[in-house]
Amino acid sequence: MKRLFIRMMGVGLALAMGWPGALAEAPKKTWSADNGNGTFTNPLFYDEFSDPDVLRVGDDYYLAGTTMHTVPGLVILHSKDLVNWENVSYAFDRFDFDDPAFSLQDGKEIYGQGVWAPCIRYNDGKFYLFTNVNGKGLQCFVSDKIEGPWKHFNMNSRIYDLSVLFDDDGKVYAIHGYGDVKCTELKPDMSGSIDETERVIIPEGTAVGEGHHMYKINGMYYLISTDYMPNGRTLCSRSESIWGPYETRVITADETFGYHTPPMTQIKGRIMPDGYPVSVAMPDKDKTAATNIHQGGIVSTPDGQWWALLMQDFHSIGRTTTLAPITWKDGWPMLGLEGNLGRSPRTWLKPETAARDTEPIHGPYERNEDFNGKTLGRVWQWNHNPDDKMWSLTKGKLRLNTMPADQLMWARNTLTQRAIGPESIVTVELDASNLKDGDVAGLGNINVPCSWIGVVKKGNDLTLRCFEQLNNDTIDMPVTLDKGKIWLRLHGDYDNDKARYYYSTDGVDFKPLGPDMILSYQLITFQGSRPSLFAFNKNGKNGGYALFDNFTVDEPRADRSGYIPFDKTFRIINLATGLPMHATPHGLMHDTRADADNDQTRFRVIDKGNGKVILQCADGRYVFVAGEGLPGDIRFTNDINKADEFMWQDYLNKEFMLMSMKTHKYMGKSPTTGSSYSMDYSGADPARRNGAVFRWEE
Repeated sequence: MKRLFIRMMGVGLALAMGWPGALAEAPKKTWSADNGNGTFTNPLFYDEFSDPDVLRVGDDYYLAGTTMHTVPGLVILHSKDLVNWENVSYAFDRFDFDDPAFSLQDGKEIYGQGVWAPCIRYNDGKFYLFTNVNGKGLQCFVSDKIEGPWKHFNMNSRIYDLSVLFDDDGKVYAIHGYGDVKCTELKPDMSGSIDETERVIIPEGTAVGEGHHMYKINGMYYLISTDYMPNGRTLCSRSESIWGPYETRVITADETFGYHTPPMTQIKGRIMPDGYPVSVAMPDKDKTAATNIHQGGIVSTPDGQWWALLMQDFHSIGRTTTLAPITWKDGWPMLGLEGNLGRSPRTWLKPETAARDTEPIHGPYERNEDFNGKTLGRVWQWNHNPDDKMWSLTKGKLRLNTMPADQLMWARNTLTQRAIGPESIVTVELDASNLKDGDVAGLGNINVPCSWIGVVKKGNDLTLRCFEQLNNDTIDMPVTLDKGKIWLRLHGDYDNDKARYYYSTDGVDFKPLGPDMILSYQLITFQGSRPSLFAFNKNGKNGGYALFDNFTVDEPRADRSGYIPFDKTFRIINLATGLPMHATPHGLMHDTRADADNDQTRFRVIDKGNGKVILQCADGRYVFVAGEGLPGDIRFTNDINKADEFMWQDYLNKEFMLMSMKTHKYMGKSPTTGSSYSMDYSGADPARRNGAVFRWEE
């Protein structure tokens, strides 16, 4: 009923001014990596889930991730098939430290701090979560059930970015540090560490970084780590003893899935008042930086398959999680597939789990909220500890009482959720009838720079305001509200790092307020964009209150059911050259002039199931790969039984790659050498202009 109501609310809502992706009707679903055809497409979640650590207990998989300064904290997801996940728990509701910084009080904050890089483990019938909290040391949470309740132990140890191993002999080890990697034995009752046991097990100079994940596999110790200098990459170190010596290999590098670095915020200091200079550096689209998959854990299925769940800096979404197959090679867990080790497919076959073909397709959260329940949905998190006396769920609405704040980033009781990509439209109904002088309430984006649209009350007058911190730009317009109600909207195009605010006085006709805004990723809060509901008072006192209702998140591009163009005839344009693919009569795949349109430049795909296709030219010939896949090895045959199968790699917006099911390399053509097409590309470059990424046009 809740989903039906939300969908009915969305039908017929259109964005004004023809902004790209205008909403014509409610989307069919939220983003899920599951393509419904036996394959999945990364990212697993098109929203933030950083520093993932994964655990299997029987046929169940659990994933823990960083939550920084937001609460509830230490998010935990559950899955039966490694592709479809559900939020089942947080380890705690609020930070329980006697420190005003955790509650945005006394001019103090913990943006970009708090909980990060957790480790989830299971031992002797209990679940364990380990994490550092800045300034408070190592924390441990223990529970008999993944849903909780969780018992909190402050271990008072200065250990961070750690992995924990419960060894066969009953000893418990923490592996931690950057450069100099250390091992420290922990007390079995989790009361602290045994400091005299600490020693360096991997010395500086071996190019090993941080973000450690330790495993014992067939008697061998394997340490998965990440390094970010000069680029993000993932390494494995192995030894016959926990204490070393270790040898190290890179197990994946440069896999960006064709995504470049995001715009990055540049500031001096930390959280700033309005008017403080902020700049955003535009990206070098050819650079990898940390957009490649790096920090994360590995896990096996009951039948012995291995998979990696690693994070990736993913534009203004923040850091999200990817799923990659592992191929063991000479005793090393290499990411990727035989023939193309170190790289990973964006689209691949789902893991062979017991629930592979039975698990319903779903996202990890219910994002829409009518506030009719007794508790908030699990997707919501507060920006720092809330003051529970100053908010409530009342008569089907969220009530936020205003408290003193100079700007959004200092507003207490701000309710947030992760932005969902690649594109989403957040709408909320605001009742401003009970605001008092100096009150501000509305819909914002918690990020640096921040922005918001909302209602400001001065005396008896109401003003609609749009504020953007990047340019310190404020746009005001007088507004008269029927019964105090106004609808506010944030339209985010997160793949292209831009957003815009809209408003409506009737809930149907939406108009823009303010310009397109640049979105960025930044290392101040260490989070991506976050739609936020807020209310505060700029006069330095408690004021009135705001009522929020019917929060909806529409995702125009979540439904990818037609992402492979079956039953269509199309040209294939190489993004690197802008030229169409040409099946020459001579028998090679080359390119031709941009306006060419004939049977040799027209193609169709034949469905082979599970995301696999055969490529056929409109003149009837089929594509096959001869030899090693070098330039000139893309050939044609009239015999469909000799045609090669390719895994279609979806990049959204009709962009794609073709991966050979035999060699796991990609089809491509150099934009500079003049050579014909080959099948020897390891993947896309960050800018998608190395010749391996295509666009189809019907």
